[in-house]
Amino acid sequence: MRRHGMLSTIGWQVLICSIVLSVWQWGYDLHTKLPWLVPDLLDPYFISKPSMIFDNFLIQSCLTSKLGVFNGWFNGEFAKCLARNENNLWAATAITLKNTFFGFITGVVSGFVAGLILGRSDRLSAIFQPFITAVNSIPRIALAPIIVLAFGIGDMSKIVTSWIVVVFLVFFNTFEGARSIDEGFTNAARLLGASEWQITRTVVIPSTMAWVFASLTPAISFALIGVIVGEFIGAERGIGRLIIESEARGEASGMMVAVVVLMLVGVVLSAIIWRLQAYLLRWQRHRSAE
Repeated sequence: MRRHGMLSTIGWQVLICSIVLSVWQWGYDLHTKLPWLVPDLLDPYFISKPSMIFDNFLIQSCLTSKLGVFNGWFNGEFAKCLARNENNLWAATAITLKNTFFGFITGVVSGFVAGLILGRSDRLSAIFQPFITAVNSIPRIALAPIIVLAFGIGDMSKIVTSWIVVVFLVFFNTFEGARSIDEGFTNAARLLGASEWQITRTVVIPSTMAWVFASLTPAISFALIGVIVGEFIGAERGIGRLIIESEARGEASGMMVAVVVLMLVGVVLSAIIWRLQAYLLRWQRHRSAE
């Protein structure tokens, strides 16, 4: 039954994707005959077509030339194409992923540590609460131009933009998780002679992990958004730079290639987080089963 349900779910997903792609590819051809049925948004000038996006993907990834001829691996044409275009799709994706990774890791670590410290200390929480609230009320994306101005158009400004988007998301979840721990557990640990560090390591941190992981899936998406916004404002390379260049040329297919790549990257990163969460929090399933 479980296998049948999984196959049914996959079947529905494939059917929905097929319908969406079919309408996207051929829907606007009916616009002149049925303008009341087909919206102007399907105009290829705005969102291109799947076939055009795929062709542009082959060009941007140096798999084919602009004439549609496949670049050979052994004759050196593929390598020459990569050398001519420093911000090709592969290099741009690698740069964006690298900055996303560093921004995500630094944001998660700093947010987790700060949330844990303030969540376990009423005194520090009371002192820093107005400052945290004030900074958190600022739209983080609005700080991106200032960050680029301060750190330049290199990778550091993208990492800082990504970090500042992620850190508060992880901080507040960790803070609430640390505050919601049953005092009975910590009191029992103290009765057994555990030190404050042992209580933190064996009781507090495991209890807050569910809260932390609940923030990681949106955090990885926000980390990617922060990097892209930084690349929009000023960057030499990256997927955001590809989008800006395609927009300047009025090339919808080029922009959609970058958007599709970002979507796939986001799905893969979220899947990695889910698998990591399932592995590290497997004890929760065992406790629930008992």
